[in-house]
Amino acid sequence: MQQSKSDDSSKQEGRLAFLFDLDGTLVDSVYRHVLAWQEAFQKSGLDFPAWRIHRRVGMSGGLLIRALLRESERTMTEKEVKQVEEYHGEAYARLVADVKPLPGAREVLSELSRLKIAWAIVTSSAPEKAQPALKMLNLPSDATVITRGEVQRPKPEPDPFLVGAQRLGVEIRDCAVVGDSVWDLLSAQRARTLGVGVLTGGYGREELERAGAYRVYETPEDMLRHLDEFDVDLE
Repeated sequence: MQQSKSDDSSKQEGRLAFLFDLDGTLVDSVYRHVLAWQEAFQKSGLDFPAWRIHRRVGMSGGLLIRALLRESERTMTEKEVKQVEEYHGEAYARLVADVKPLPGAREVLSELSRLKIAWAIVTSSAPEKAQPALKMLNLPSDATVITRGEVQRPKPEPDPFLVGAQRLGVEIRDCAVVGDSVWDLLSAQRARTLGVGVLTGGYGREELERAGAYRVYETPEDMLRHLDEFDVDLE
């Protein structure tokens, strides 16, 4: 996937740009990731319940592992952490064939492009893990995509969305972050920009609102029907 910066940022000046999370926001992959992490931990001799893993999905792999280890008062060496990440990658590669775009995901991106509104996809996944999901979205060749390897600090730090705004050639204050998890919205808050939630990752409306969501939609399709709420000219 090509990463690009807007050739004419002046056309975007004063208009809201959108920064989309990928897993759970545009593609229905959260629970496959949960199963893959559960298998990876089991191969490493640890048994975490699915609900506990789910609460951490949205972080980078390394942060997710360390958070769960801390909660269980376990420790791992850096080599062991990398091994768990590799096990997760192997398991997810088997499960990703069942992942589908969420309702309205392709359509909302297409509509924003038609309206000449800048957008980017910002994911905590490494490029090799993100690629199958990105491919199923039928993205244009010049779509702006930021993956884990391109930022020093992952979500819930603000860096991924700051990089996304920079690539689009817009100020972060002129962006709306769209995500399914509290980690996306915490990252948006720390970047000092607007947060928008979708319910497709398994978090509840109140949780997302408490994490700072300006609006919460059921699906990307629901968001598409309400683009006017972002002062978007739909003509």
